[in-house]
Amino acid sequence: MPGHRSITEAEKLAAAKLGGIPIHREQMAVVANIYRAASAVRQHLENSVLRDADLTWTSFVVLWVVWVWGETETRYVAEEAGISKGTLTGVSRTLEGRGLMTRAGHPSDGRLKLLGLTDEGEALMQRLFPRFNEEEAFVASRLSGEECHTVAEGLRQVVRQVEEEGEERRLTLLDGAEPAPRRSGRRAKG
Repeated sequence: MPGHRSITEAEKLAAAKLGGIPIHREQMAVVANIYRAASAVRQHLENSVLRDADLTWTSFVVLWVVWVWGETETRYVAEEAGISKGTLTGVSRTLEGRGLMTRAGHPSDGRLKLLGLTDEGEALMQRLFPRFNEEEAFVASRLSGEECHTVAEGLRQVVRQVEEEGEERRLTLLDGAEPAPRRSGRRAKG
């Protein structure tokens, strides 16, 4: 029965399960560990510094994007935060209700909305980000400065690969077709 397993235990179980199947093991380890690392970091930050500010990971990322970029169209905030526009609508309404964010109409296109931080939102990020960054330092503390640089650059290359060639790869894998709609709430056949 699955439970909390160390990363080493999980890798051993996967290797045993896959046996002689011809796969790209090193690349599998990279992708699996990106996911595990992202989940572990997100949980740690949500349960520590973000909990004190009553923020979720997603709400923090939205605040961060608007804090760094300044007033920005919602479509760009959603894209940069890696969330849907629908999710952004709910998050931004919650942040607006807390007095941290403003939503305003675009000056030249009434269909578009702009997000900005209130003075209270700006003050929160000024107080919160140094604490957030201290936790970033904590989670990376087993790596030297050079190792941090190497890991960060390697991850940038992963992102560039997907951003620059992912769409072409998707079209090739699907023979140019659009992917079938997801079946929500149903168990996949197979």
